[in-house]
Amino acid sequence: MKEYVLGKTKEEVIKFLPERSIKKIQVGQHQLAGLRVGDQVYVFQAFCPHKGASLLEANINGAGEIICPLHQYRFDLKTGNVKAGYCEDLTVYMTRLDEDGLKITIP
Repeated sequence: MKEYVLGKTKEEVIKFLPERSIKKIQVGQHQLAGLRVGDQVYVFQAFCPHKGASLLEANINGAGEIICPLHQYRFDLKTGNVKAGYCEDLTVYMTRLDEDGLKITIP
């Protein structure tokens, strides 16, 4: 496992990830997507496992699911489990937001 740090402070991360806005995150060779809801940050693969649509254009519903813009497949933000559609689960990554920035763990 490798841990990457995004930003140097919590405030810097909050500015980079506006509330409920999906942003591209590049860590090492990994192109990921990040989303902040309050103090909780979710980081997940940037492309839908179904047909490879960019999840940077996805929507988030009130149930804590990310909705693919191509076929409206839904994935749980916490677990990556597919909730609607027929494909592999979305890969999600462990994160920790603290005063020193956002820690992202990549297996």
